[in-house]
Amino acid sequence: MKLPIALQSSELGKVTMAPLPESYAIEPMHDSYGRRINYLRISLTDACNLRCVYCMPEDMTFRPRQELMTDEELLFLVRVGASLGVNKIRLTGGEPTIRPHLVDLVREIAAVPGIKDLAMTTNAILLDKLAQPLADAGLRRVNISIDTLDGDKFHKITRWGNIDDVWRGIRAAERAGMTPIKLNCVVVRNFNEEDMIDLARLTLENDWDVRFIEMMPFGEISDFQQTNVVTFREMRERVESAFGPLEEAGYDFVDPSRPFRIPGAMGTLGFISSVTEPFCQGCGRVRLTADGKLRLCLLRDNEVDLLSPLRQGATFEEMRSLMLDGAFHKPWGHSLSEGTFAENRAMNQLGG
Repeated sequence: MKLPIALQSSELGKVTMAPLPESYAIEPMHDSYGRRINYLRISLTDACNLRCVYCMPEDMTFRPRQELMTDEELLFLVRVGASLGVNKIRLTGGEPTIRPHLVDLVREIAAVPGIKDLAMTTNAILLDKLAQPLADAGLRRVNISIDTLDGDKFHKITRWGNIDDVWRGIRAAERAGMTPIKLNCVVVRNFNEEDMIDLARLTLENDWDVRFIEMMPFGEISDFQQTNVVTFREMRERVESAFGPLEEAGYDFVDPSRPFRIPGAMGTLGFISSVTEPFCQGCGRVRLTADGKLRLCLLRDNEVDLLSPLRQGATFEEMRSLMLDGAFHKPWGHSLSEGTFAENRAMNQLGG
């Protein structure tokens, strides 16, 4: 299977990009509600080596190569973000580990002045070989998607994945020191609700953070997603039916995951309730899509095109102004309760 990849500038022909300044003053971004915007989630590609049922159709069509950011363009925009106070970056996809030259790209991002925390969300299929090189390059942590411990069910949910590859990736990340390990489980009604118990049990003897996530509606498969949401309250009740009352583990209202602990467990459990109990008041993140759009809220279609002006030769200061203005217009939160949901992209194009 041939996947679309990011282009280098030589493959695009001559790409017009303004030079980077030798120095700049930090001008922190805030939105109109006073929230500090210091967290940038970057989709390295919209392509993936799996086809999870809650994420995209099996016959998903990916964007043409020339529409995706090159490494040079991505790094330019990272430096723009850093000049505006971005100090935390998470690399997402699609599946970020299929991007060519990933280790070199991670090394370059980690070296940008002001970037203090660099993490990645991955399905871990390729992490067995990549974990140590990525850690050496400056990747600090990984969030790993795993929705069941049952191999047959995993294959069904992902349409063609092998859970043994994920386990090798988890252990490789742990050996490489990319801790704490966070395991993300999207809970889908009639698919994997009962698997929550086995996943929660992992925290008894592992210092991991297992996080259960409400499914969010996007794009072409939003009807399926809306119908099969399992709420935070349902998820918590299911876990407590097996382990008894959970202990609260210090919610800071910034991290989207509400942390709990099974009494006596080494690790923690988290619940991400984006749909039913959103955490918008603490949201300091924006997203950069693989095709160079600044996405202001995961669950709204508001975007600012950064790649087009960058390719047209916009200066560093002009790009700063575009990003600063975009962040200022970040909406307070989603409108799912009003029946409004994002339609212009599937989850694989946003990275969560």
